[in-house]
Amino acid sequence: MRELFDDPGPSPVSPEEAARSSARAGQRKRFYAFANVSETPDGFAILLDGKPVRTPSRNVLAAPSQEIAEMIAAEWQAQGDVIDPMTMPVTRLANSVIDGVTGRVEAVVEDIARYFETDLLFYRAGHPEALVAREAAHWDPVLFWAAETLGAHFILTEGIVHIRQPDPAIAAARAALPSGSWAVGALHVVTTLTGSALLALALMFGRLDADEVWAAAHVNEDWNSEQWGADEEAEARQAARRSDFRAAAAVLAAQVQPSG
Repeated sequence: MRELFDDPGPSPVSPEEAARSSARAGQRKRFYAFANVSETPDGFAILLDGKPVRTPSRNVLAAPSQEIAEMIAAEWQAQGDVIDPMTMPVTRLANSVIDGVTGRVEAVVEDIARYFETDLLFYRAGHPEALVAREAAHWDPVLFWAAETLGAHFILTEGIVHIRQPDPAIAAARAALPSGSWAVGALHVVTTLTGSALLALALMFGRLDADEVWAAAHVNEDWNSEQWGADEEAEARQAARRSDFRAAAAVLAAQVQPSG
């Protein structure tokens, strides 16, 4: 069938950048009546009026589980007279996983692991006291969990000057990362949108839910908004990012069974 998302070219390491690239396609008229799911040798494929959808790189758009496939099909079915890729975050994530992660999982895992060296949760405000306390309330439980459950003992610092983390801590957290392409792709999106691989792991293992992770990732932004007022453009950007975050969290939940 004809392509609905532009081919982004060679897939970058960042799965979400591949997703953004595919979303830059202009809106096109809807040409199908029904979207549904069919189990095939490629997985649970998305069909439009019985014809398979393909990714920008011409791979079959198929998910590893019916749950994920139904999420994708629902996005296609919900389209109006024109198809707007920006309203299809699970589809965009699926494209990026299939085209940009499958076959190069280790490179994406290593990109996630680099966040353990400079994770958001390590760098704390020195003042005001209320912000210090808010960061601690959101972030300390995740660090305690990483230490107790993963055996990853990290070091905190005040300010933004880089602090070297212990190699054993990085290795312990790295060992907790998944290996499946869909879980890795979703985890990478959560990591880059939050700035924290530890928050992403806490979500994956069920230590925090999606709303708690999002709140923890935006402690400082929310604080600034409370003090100085909200910025409409910043809020619009955050809303778009949150849509991608929720899609990744949903895919991650469908791929990973919490174990700690």
